Amino acid sequence: MKYMNKEEFEKANMFGTGVPNEKFAQYFIGDSFLNPLTKPGETPVFLANVTFEPGCRNNWHIHHAESGGGQMLICTAGEGWYQEDGKKAVSLHEGSVVYIPAGVKHWHGAKADSWFSHVAFELPGENTQNEWLEIVSDEEYNKL
Repeated sequence: MKYMNKEEFEKANMFGTGVPNEKFAQYFIGDSFLNPLTKPGETPVFLANVTFEPGCRNNWHIHHAESGGGQMLICTAGEGWYQEDGKKAVSLHEGSVVYIPAGVKHWHGAKADSWFSHVAFELPGENTQNEWLEIVSDEEYNKL
């Protein structure tokens, strides 16, 4: 379901919007918010609810790992996009699940006309790291 009204979206956003995602703001077009659901180091998997304002998306990026690693997204509120390099963008909505293997170049974010949230699971692996790449241009994004 699409939400342009933030108050209505907040009612559906079961894991909460959290705080402005300032640490990673340089890798996003638009405003995103982060609500950690687990504390780093206390559990083997880091979980966070990531919220995107309408039109917000992250840069192309790759989750690297020598073994294991990658990411999973469970979409919880609103509507968004996920795209792997060289493939068509996939429409996301509440209940969509995306598995992103380590080494796959991709981006994800909100649709232009909806707030969007997903729980991000950083999958355990050896020597994991993210490589942030180029922005998803307005021209690319507006074609969706």
